Amino acid sequence: MAQRQRRGKTSATEKFEEALAEQGKPKYVLKLYITGMTPRSQEALRNLKNVMGEQAAGNYELEVIDIYQQPTLAKGDQIIATPTLIKKLPLPLRRLIGDLSQKDRLILGLDLKLKSSPAPAHPEEEAEE
Repeated sequence: MAQRQRRGKTSATEKFEEALAEQGKPKYVLKLYITGMTPRSQEALRNLKNVMGEQAAGNYELEVIDIYQQPTLAKGDQIIATPTLIKKLPLPLRRLIGDLSQKDRLILGLDLKLKSSPAPAHPEEEAEE
């Protein structure tokens, strides 16, 4: 009987520790505004899903909003161009406009890279040294 209680406590402890570990990972809440299923909109969606799958390990919520279908939402978020990506969480709020094809800028714009390891300003200078 004592073994059952230990197992139960260990299981509960493990679940608690897993929950704590998950809290340390930021959950990304994103909105992508598009205009129908144009090639540019499709490319932005594909690029975003690829980067978030690789860099955030799927730890994100993505709401795709077609401004043709829901123009009031676009007006409320003051969308002036599409595709536009809004990162709601984690803060700070960020807006990225375009097809999101520049992977390094997308990663930086979403704060997916560690701020302590910035990329060199001039990579060719490091190669010369």
